[in-house]
Amino acid sequence: MSLANTHGGQVLVGVEDDGRVVGVRDAEEEMFVLRDAAANYIDPPLTLHFQEIETDDEHVVLIVRVPESPHKPHRAQIAPGEWRGYVRVRDESVQTSTLTEKLLARQPPETPLEKLPLTKDELRVLDYLRTSQPRITVAQYTKLINVSRRRAYRILIKLVLHGYLRYHDKEKEPYYTL
Repeated sequence: MSLANTHGGQVLVGVEDDGRVVGVRDAEEEMFVLRDAAANYIDPPLTLHFQEIETDDEHVVLIVRVPESPHKPHRAQIAPGEWRGYVRVRDESVQTSTLTEKLLARQPPETPLEKLPLTKDELRVLDYLRTSQPRITVAQYTKLINVSRRRAYRILIKLVLHGYLRYHDKEKEPYYTL
C-alpha cells in the first residue's frame, strides 16, 4: 500500500531482508492471502500483479508488483475501524500525516505538481536528505541554513506543496522526507 501511495514498486516474497532466498511454501496460497488483504484490508482496494520465479536451488520467489495508484491515498486497516496511510521513504514505510494524505489526493500519477526552480537553501535540504539523513525537522533545518524557525518552516512547507518533500506529523516532532 505504501508503494501505491508513492511511485509503485515490487516486493519479493520469499527473500529475507538480508537478501537470503528462502522461497515460499505454497505460491498459490501466498497470492490468495495477498490478494485478499489488498481487496479487504486496504481502502480503496489495490490490484496486485504476481510473477513466480524458480531459483537454481528450486526455491519459489514471488515478485509482487504494486503500481502507483491514481486513487490515492490508500489506507490499511490496522484494527477494526482504525485505518492508517503509509508512503514509501527509501526502504521503509512511513505513516502519513493528514497534510500528506491531502497532497496525495491532489496528485494523481499522470499529473505531478509543478516543480519550481529552487534556491540555494531549498537545494541544501534536498541534498541533506539524499546524502546525510533520511529525515529532517524544522529545528535541524533552521541550524543547517542558519535562518529563523519561521523562515525554515515556510521553506519546508513550500517544498511539500510543490512535491519535493513529504510532511510527517505522526511522531513526537513533525519531520520531512524526500
